[in-house]
Amino acid sequence: MFVWSKRLVAALLGLFALTLGILLLNTAPDNTSGLKAYMTGWMAINYLGLIMWVFVWMIDQTRMRGKNVWVWLLPFVLAPLPTLMLFVLFLQRRLRPL
Repeated sequence: MFVWSKRLVAALLGLFALTLGILLLNTAPDNTSGLKAYMTGWMAINYLGLIMWVFVWMIDQTRMRGKNVWVWLLPFVLAPLPTLMLFVLFLQRRLRPL
């Protein structure tokens, strides 16, 4: 779990935000996609499967640490990649001895 460094996560979050911004700025509302319907469906099925698999991993990680995963559900549904990165950073926090 300690494979991720804070600099790496910050760089990946920044790259994600930059890529999303470029995508939103370059997309005109009147353009239509060149993707075929079955390809779009296949991509959606794969994406949903990956999202479910990652959330099950998050449940497993929080169960091992005695944390609550359900507070991460709504942010994860809205923005999976940044939430996953923040979740990993949250789990890497140093615990204070009681």
